[in-house]
Amino acid sequence: MPTALVTGSAGFIGYHCCARLLSEGWRVIGLDALTDYYEVSLKQNRHARLAPLGDFVPEIGRVEDPGRMADLFAREKPEVVIHLAAQAGVRYSIENPRSYLESNIIGTFEILEAARAHPPRHLLLASTSSAYGANTEMPYRETDRADYQMSFYAATKKSTESMAHSYAHLFDVPTTMFRFFTVYGPWGRPDMALFKFTRAILQGQPIDVYNFGDMQRDFTYVDDLVDGIRLLIDAAPERPADGTVPEGDSLSPVAPFRVVNIGNSEPVQLTEFIEAIEEATGLNATRNLMPMQPGDVPATWADATLLQTLTGYSPRTSVREGVAKFVAWYRDYYLRNSTESA
Repeated sequence: MPTALVTGSAGFIGYHCCARLLSEGWRVIGLDALTDYYEVSLKQNRHARLAPLGDFVPEIGRVEDPGRMADLFAREKPEVVIHLAAQAGVRYSIENPRSYLESNIIGTFEILEAARAHPPRHLLLASTSSAYGANTEMPYRETDRADYQMSFYAATKKSTESMAHSYAHLFDVPTTMFRFFTVYGPWGRPDMALFKFTRAILQGQPIDVYNFGDMQRDFTYVDDLVDGIRLLIDAAPERPADGTVPEGDSLSPVAPFRVVNIGNSEPVQLTEFIEAIEEATGLNATRNLMPMQPGDVPATWADATLLQTLTGYSPRTSVREGVAKFVAWYRDYYLRNSTESA
């Protein structure tokens, strides 16, 4: 069976991506540093659930460690690489920007150097909807200008897009960047809104609602995201022979490189999202209305036409359905097992 390398394999999206590939019989090398940005036990439990699913080989370490990725690529020769490892979070990037420089930029550099020496048939790297920054034209299209990032997190991710393009051009490595839009679902990250809101509501505590609730997000259920990633594996970009790019395609005219949105294509008001959590928990939230936070944006909205054109797929899970699945998982994982950290 083919071998895939997934970095960030103990992370939220990485875990689900590994599980999907293992279910199809892939051999999966999963690299994760198990950092303490949030509770390590959650990451350990994700990894522990992967081993029984198939041929899963865990590797513990940092992507940015010099030479680690080169050694791993040389030893395993993965046919597909899905680079998800990153320091995430807009607000934390204001407090600790160096961790973003090291993990996101240097880590991606190490991946690119390894891919240069041992080219996979397709290199796929995670970016973010935050790359669109101050762009107010919606829905966001991959061909839109994206030059004014609003946070250092977004700046590092946009930088990795430029870095990956240069390597694709110079060394002819087929490369796809995906821009994710507010991913949520079971096994999610504790620093994200759904996790924090659900925990607070179940504990009878108020929730912080930024921009006084006047925010919209293109919430994307994690299974839909993974479906998109899986289908894009088989849609490796090719360098256009004559430099001509089809209208609406983000394919580079000079490299086998493309940027693809993966989003639900349906912006949801934050208040509606909170109402879905209230419905799933059977409890009312006490809202602590607050102003917009630095580095944040009032709305995101994906145009996922290119994803559908390339794969025939469009995300389809409604917010109410996805939130209900998360709340059911949260209750099982934390309340029934009583494992929540203090």
